[in-house]
Amino acid sequence: MAKKPAPPLTIVTATGATWTEPARNLGDHGRSLWDRIMREYDIQDAGGLELLLLACEGTDRIWSLRQEITRDGAVIRSRNGGIKEHPALKAEVACMSFVTRTLQRLGLQFEPVRPSVGRPAGWRG
Repeated sequence: MAKKPAPPLTIVTATGATWTEPARNLGDHGRSLWDRIMREYDIQDAGGLELLLLACEGTDRIWSLRQEITRDGAVIRSRNGGIKEHPALKAEVACMSFVTRTLQRLGLQFEPVRPSVGRPAGWRG
């Protein structure tokens, strides 16, 4: 039995490329981060996509907490008249730290490969 010839190879260009949609709904800030990162980086593995999704959800949480802090003020007065920091401040900083660490674990703190040549390292114009 003779083998069928393989179909001819075709070249696929990135101009029409689309990226994976997030597996869960994101708010405006999280979706913005998702879209920006997916435009610049090629994340396709399940683990990487989940980490990115968690970072985007964390970004939404940061903005939600920030709205509460802005509404109530960074410090609040207790019943006895004392002043203390808004309880959401610690949660906001924790979320910022989580998002930063997660993006670093994905290796996204490095500049994506550019199609054009940039300035040489150490260049001082």
